[in-house]
Amino acid sequence: MKNILFVASESVPFIKTGGLADVVGSLPKCVNKKYFDVRVMIPKYTCISQEWRDKMVFKTSFYMDFHWRSEYVGILEAKVDGVTYYFIDNESMFGGFRPYSGNVLDDMEKFIFFSKAALAAMPLLDFRPDIIHCHDWQTGLVPVYLKERFQGNEFFHGIKTIMTIHNLKFQGKWDVKTVKDISGLPDYYFTPDKLEHYKNANMLKGGLVYADAITTVSETYAQEIMTPFYGESLDGLLRAREHDLRGIVNGIDYTDYDPSKDPHIDFPYTPQNFRKEKIKNKRALQKELGLEENDKLMMIGIISRLTDQKGFDLIAYMMDELCQDAVQIVVLGTGDEQYENMFRHFDWKYNNKVSANIYYSEALSHKIYAASDAFLMPSLFEPCGLSQLMSLRYGTLPIVRETGGLKDTVEPYNEYECTGTGFSFVNYNAHEMLASIRYAEKIYYDRKREWNKMVDRAMAVDFSWDVSAKKYQEMYDWLIG
Repeated sequence: MKNILFVASESVPFIKTGGLADVVGSLPKCVNKKYFDVRVMIPKYTCISQEWRDKMVFKTSFYMDFHWRSEYVGILEAKVDGVTYYFIDNESMFGGFRPYSGNVLDDMEKFIFFSKAALAAMPLLDFRPDIIHCHDWQTGLVPVYLKERFQGNEFFHGIKTIMTIHNLKFQGKWDVKTVKDISGLPDYYFTPDKLEHYKNANMLKGGLVYADAITTVSETYAQEIMTPFYGESLDGLLRAREHDLRGIVNGIDYTDYDPSKDPHIDFPYTPQNFRKEKIKNKRALQKELGLEENDKLMMIGIISRLTDQKGFDLIAYMMDELCQDAVQIVVLGTGDEQYENMFRHFDWKYNNKVSANIYYSEALSHKIYAASDAFLMPSLFEPCGLSQLMSLRYGTLPIVRETGGLKDTVEPYNEYECTGTGFSFVNYNAHEMLASIRYAEKIYYDRKREWNKMVDRAMAVDFSWDVSAKKYQEMYDWLIG
């Protein structure tokens, strides 16, 4: 039996701000339990709901030197869906209404503390990991501390580390003097070949230098981040570690996203009966949102953070022109004020064509996946992307830009070979995006049988966690040897 410990800043079902929590919560359940015991360690935030806090059992506590003082570290445990979770407790570090305060320095201090406390807690658990699997910049110092401080303890001999990049844009950077002071790491670690990065200390870089293996969340993104455009100034380091870097595409939980059993939608459907049943969800959503009730109109869904990264500058540029077409556009999400207001404006201007829902609702997101005919994701960059996987599962054809995980998971339609599960465009260009949308409209209106065959193929592809879990298992085996 091989022991794997995930160390991360968030995990469903306890706390979630983004896709990272889905990965950390879903992947351990799908790894083969005959060969691997995968457990998870996250901070015990005071903002975790009482329902989950009640399931936690106190294990032990100790005091740890940190930032020139002695800090309390509590360890709690909970078991959910056959997975053991550990929680690092310190109310002064993990208090507040949200897991991230938004103040970079505060967040860095809390996650430097978490990285050190996670390692210090391990000998007190009845579990010694063969591999510590770290996620994103918040755990970047785990491989560093392991080499610097904990190697002298026999317990830690031979433990390997993996660093997974979920989004390279976020790195955890602050000035060297402050990070040195908080972390207690000696000068030796703050050089350009280690943590120092353009005169700052960079936590993610530390993890990437010291981890035994590096992964990211799709094969194309693994290639992209070795180039200057996508590399966020770490492309040189990633090229140097190319042989230790691999991309494994994320999955989605096929029990949560299942159109045949989804409690959020009014009319469940299957790959066998979607031709008759899926349309009923469109009718229900048109009625609910006050759109024109018309079976024949193509409905395009958008569920996203409304930010530049997600391609909303392209949409803003083309929105007026797109609204001249025979389409309905349903938007759900929050983000930059300019994009929130842009969609509100078009909702007012084209009231029966555009529905702007500037908030987040799990139930409405499922209704949009089920009701829409197509799903628009024109991202500037997208490490993996989960929305396109959900839309494929619901037979809603994605229209995406060929980048990162979108390129790896959406096969563009080829009318000559009758293949494909969606539509895509290559360049980050508003006219190219509009051409791709209009090509999808043409197939939808003029070649409905072809469209339905594409839906058949989309609903048949398997992006469940089971597929990705096998690739992670291969990597664990390779690393442990």
